[in-house]
Amino acid sequence: MVGPVLAQAQTVKNGAIVIGHVDSLTSAVLNEQRKVWVSLPASASYLAYAKQRYPVVYLLDGASHFAYTSDIIQRLSAATSSVFPEMIVVGIANTLRTRDLTPSRPTSVEGMSPEELKTAGGAEKFTAFIEKELIPYIEAHYPASAHRTLIGHSFGGLLVLNTLVHHATLFEHYVALDPSLWWDGEKLLKEAHEALAQPHFKGRTLFVASANTTGLDSVRAAKDPSVDGQHTRAKWKLRGNLARTKSNGLRSTYRYYPTDTHSLVTVDATYDALRYIFQPYMLAPAEYSTLFADKPTEAAAAKLVAHYQQVSARVGYAVLPPESIVTRLAYKFLSMPGQAPSALALYQLNLQNYPASPSAHATMGYYYEKQNQPDLAIASYTKSLQLKETPIVRKKLDQLQAKKQG
Repeated sequence: MVGPVLAQAQTVKNGAIVIGHVDSLTSAVLNEQRKVWVSLPASASYLAYAKQRYPVVYLLDGASHFAYTSDIIQRLSAATSSVFPEMIVVGIANTLRTRDLTPSRPTSVEGMSPEELKTAGGAEKFTAFIEKELIPYIEAHYPASAHRTLIGHSFGGLLVLNTLVHHATLFEHYVALDPSLWWDGEKLLKEAHEALAQPHFKGRTLFVASANTTGLDSVRAAKDPSVDGQHTRAKWKLRGNLARTKSNGLRSTYRYYPTDTHSLVTVDATYDALRYIFQPYMLAPAEYSTLFADKPTEAAAAKLVAHYQQVSARVGYAVLPPESIVTRLAYKFLSMPGQAPSALALYQLNLQNYPASPSAHATMGYYYEKQNQPDLAIASYTKSLQLKETPIVRKKLDQLQAKKQG
């Protein structure tokens, strides 16, 4: 075990740009050491004081997809974007990929050696490792919530669907990127057909991405005997199954990417999948404009609370208005004539939701300072510094105290 490092999602260390770190754990289930790549949200370092817990994306083929997935999440969860919440990314590095990601062992596969096939079919054991060892480890050693998303590509997509079909409650959201449903004569596809007919998927989300694998039109792809042709037809069958089973509680979508090959589909589809899962997380432009009334009002804070209550109901866990978004709105109100009460309500909302956050107390101090209430500003800055020493807050406190004494 290397252990967690609470740091920003992207930092510079010794001249290198760092987006995460490598951790490891010993698996009794798999009887081997397993490495995971971990990326923490930018706010994890300072919100550690507020005991913030973050949703987790578990990423199969972690070494291949870790960098761009972490970057997408960091960029689109930033305060200026907030398309979805900040998340922890856990990339699971491979040891024996075919063993871990395939749910069965066929007798032969085009392009695959008998030696490689001997290891196939270990998906259930690998899933047991994730459920009984990896998830408990991550939730014990990192600020991770129990809200989980599983993303996999190709064989990884096959494992994603196998997990949904046989262990639906393990994750809330499932993202299968061009899944290899052709495997073993479409065995899993047949199991999925039966499982999807049952009402066992309430609160679960499935995003399926389909690449243009064959480069053929649908008529020729329907007759193509190659693995690529089998791959395409198996995905069509899944699309049909999803279209026919709308009463099982599963929220699902199937998207075709005509200009992306099997290898290229991952980046665009990961972006689309995360936006689909968490929509609507941010306020729409029309909703945002309603926050700014012509006269002083505390309604902006109430509207934010109501919006994130709706988000919570949709994603299945409690989502508080992000501190950074609330602070940005409060600052804008404070700069508007006569809107100090609106700003105050927002700063107070942050204190209510994040009472142990140094920045929540510091911004409250800023409000009081602007309102010529030095005693209250001093108290807020002092509280912030008790939680975390920050040079800029220390400077403001010293200036206020010197001014009061002089």
